[in-house]
Amino acid sequence: MKNLIKSIKLTLAFCVILAIVYVFVLWIFARLTNSNKGNAELVTLHEKVVGATNIGQSFTKETYFWGRPSSAGKGYDATSSCGSNKGPTNKEYLLVVKARIDTFLVHHPYLQRKQVPAEMVTGSGSGLDPDITPECAYIQVKRVAMARGLNEMKVKSIVDEAVEGPFLGIFGTAKVNVLKLNVALDQNNK
Repeated sequence: MKNLIKSIKLTLAFCVILAIVYVFVLWIFARLTNSNKGNAELVTLHEKVVGATNIGQSFTKETYFWGRPSSAGKGYDATSSCGSNKGPTNKEYLLVVKARIDTFLVHHPYLQRKQVPAEMVTGSGSGLDPDITPECAYIQVKRVAMARGLNEMKVKSIVDEAVEGPFLGIFGTAKVNVLKLNVALDQNNK
């Protein structure tokens, strides 16, 4: 009986520590280290909110940069965040990736199959990834410039400005937020 009471007390203590204290510590950390105080950073265009920077969106027009494919719900569904859970040897998954590569090549005829970045044809673990690597953005510059009737160097300079370095210069990798990049393009095209 003595051990049962100790177990109950210990369980309750861990519930409080893990369910309340841990969440509170994460909340304080987000408030102190994040420029938007842990809240979603909303992006506006022409005084209208067009999205949040921390959740990916589907861009399919030639005039926009594309993000990573999403397996979340019907694509970028924040209520169904998930990856495909299919491994790299799964035949269904390989067919999906092949179809994505073929589609990417149709829209980027200047590329060869081996030049298509894996990141552009495979989904992230959450299915909501809002960022791509700078390399994935640069590979799309020609398509976007042609679709918008802009000089490639102009579009490349917009990408250059959108590249965010690693946190504190050492944690993570360089990235480009697709929503911010596309909004910068729209603002430039005025």
